Amino acid sequence: MPVNVLMPALSPTMEKGNLAKWLKKEGDAIKSGDVLAEIETDKATMEVEAIDEGVLARIVVPEGTADVPVNDLIAVIAIDGEDPAGVQAGGSAPAATPAEAPKADASSANENATPGGGHMSYARVNEAPDGAQPAAKADAAPQGGSGERVFASPLARRIAKQEGIDLSAVQGSGPRGRVIERDVRAAKAAGTGKVAPTAAPQAAAKAPEAAAPKAAPATRAAGLTTDQVRGFYAKDSYEEVPLDGMRKTIAKRLTEAMQVAPHFYLTVDCEIDALMALREQLNKSAAKDKDGKPLFKLSVNDFVIKAMGLALTRVPMANAVWAEDRVLRFKHAEVGVAVAIDGGLFTPVIRRADEKTLSTISNEMKDFAARARAKKLKPEEYQGGVTSVSNLGMFGIKHFTAVINPPQSSILAVGAGEKRIVVKDGAPAVAQVMTATLSCDHRVLDGALGAELVAAFKGLIESPMGMLV
Repeated sequence: MPVNVLMPALSPTMEKGNLAKWLKKEGDAIKSGDVLAEIETDKATMEVEAIDEGVLARIVVPEGTADVPVNDLIAVIAIDGEDPAGVQAGGSAPAATPAEAPKADASSANENATPGGGHMSYARVNEAPDGAQPAAKADAAPQGGSGERVFASPLARRIAKQEGIDLSAVQGSGPRGRVIERDVRAAKAAGTGKVAPTAAPQAAAKAPEAAAPKAAPATRAAGLTTDQVRGFYAKDSYEEVPLDGMRKTIAKRLTEAMQVAPHFYLTVDCEIDALMALREQLNKSAAKDKDGKPLFKLSVNDFVIKAMGLALTRVPMANAVWAEDRVLRFKHAEVGVAVAIDGGLFTPVIRRADEKTLSTISNEMKDFAARARAKKLKPEEYQGGVTSVSNLGMFGIKHFTAVINPPQSSILAVGAGEKRIVVKDGAPAVAQVMTATLSCDHRVLDGALGAELVAAFKGLIESPMGMLV
């Protein structure tokens, strides 16, 4: 049977992708692990690897095609013994019956999983289908037989439907408890989660009732249309620049953040004379590699990241994010760091920032920044996090406020260090001072809790030796 190659979900929130380039052409032999194509998401360019062996019989979606929905057919592989020329892209494949559903063990399920919690979608059929099938959104949350919202991958939902399994009875092992293929396969093997004959109609009948209270969306201010904006300016006075995927995503997510997350702001001035002296001392004492280059070079931002990580563990109530009907409180600090690139930004996340040394943080950030500018970061490297750091001090900005990046609950805006007149022991003195402003999600942090977090951060910045212990 031919193997359909579908547009994969490379992250839990991916809905569409751009097919940037085919690295194999029709008629090429394919081995498991071969890179078939490059897919552009809103944040990065990623490679799609084959998990079957055979011959690339048909390329359905040509390279350069934009906005291909997840689960749309992009190519067909003829497996060993099949004539590639005989594989047609016409006729719909019949739906697989439970008896025909292929059995897969945990190892084969892991082969299909993508790093960002998405899934490489392949489907075996007797004939290649006519074209792209309607896409199921990767982050859709269907209701199970119990009426509860269930988060599951598209492939897991498809198999559950074929096998008559109630997803709400399946324990998810994917990112954030998401039900993935291996969970459904395990439920089938164990004989659990089967939908009773009357359960599905009852669930379908209850679904509209459950959804009814949520049918009316909250009223949001509508922006000006394209034509309305154009009307303010002479036609020859501007150039129109189409939005790329990254800019669309930034606009959408940060608009939603300001509308959904109630922001409040806490500003503090930190004296950094001791930090600058310690930084100079540590950089001078850095060990050298075989070429005589230092193994690390600490920046002020490295100290800020470490201080924020430690502050979150010292104020554990603030080390949390909002999750609709609860908060998720974390055991370690995950601190994102805004990295500007042409046309947008990435926010790679330093995991366990509270435990890592300053030199480790520094070297990780240098690697992240280089790969961010090349758009080579993996989804799991820039997703998640509890808070972020946005530093515009290198541009001479003294003070600003930043927008929280969901699902995080705060973001620290860091300004430039500068010499200012301060009062010490009742007398004026000169100190190097840095202003930092914490934007807080009021659903997670109240004013006093946010102030406690800022105070812990300030204490670490002004007494930086505490970050070395």
